[in-house]
Amino acid sequence: MDADGQQLGIKLLTEALQIAQQADLDLVEVAPQASPPVCRIMDYGKFKFDAAQKAKESRRKSTSVGIKEMKYRPKIGPGDFETKTRQVGRFLSDGHKVKVTIMFRGREMSHPELGKRILDRVAEEVGTVAKVESAPKVDGRNMIMVLAPDRRGQAVAAKAKEASAEEHNGVVETLGEPSAEVQNGVVEVPTSAAESNIGTDDGASAPATVAEQS
Repeated sequence: MDADGQQLGIKLLTEALQIAQQADLDLVEVAPQASPPVCRIMDYGKFKFDAAQKAKESRRKSTSVGIKEMKYRPKIGPGDFETKTRQVGRFLSDGHKVKVTIMFRGREMSHPELGKRILDRVAEEVGTVAKVESAPKVDGRNMIMVLAPDRRGQAVAAKAKEASAEEHNGVVETLGEPSAEVQNGVVEVPTSAAESNIGTDDGASAPATVAEQS
């Protein structure tokens, strides 16, 4: 094959080398097991460079997905629960699976529903970015559940967060610009202290309003 991938047919080695030399390229054997062997005319240095760049890019894009573990106790306090669950959310956002473990001690083994309740709460808290890969089950003196990242859910949550931030910024900018607002056809007009005393019994100041002309 030539540099453009066109078939040149069966050639003698000397003839193929001569064609490659005339094009100032290299003759590279790409299928030695074929009969006859298949060679291609190419810039071998550029070919090796491109292959190395593709391999490097592939390694960069590939993420090392591991399994993290977070342990809870059946009688965990609200503060510890929130802290641990936030960390679970971070693991999932980084692309890791998370093994959530409830550790029972002593008589706590007779109340597995307490562990199940905690696992359900964890799954609910991170439900926007994760999905339950392995449902809660008893494993010895522990109860475990495996969560996996939900890429679609994470994308939706990210868009919602971005939209909320833009809306918040728009509200702040609007509030920062002074303007006269018309409410129900009435515009509030500031009056002097003397004018505001007219029509009041105790002399207290009162705002005056002017109806907008339709």
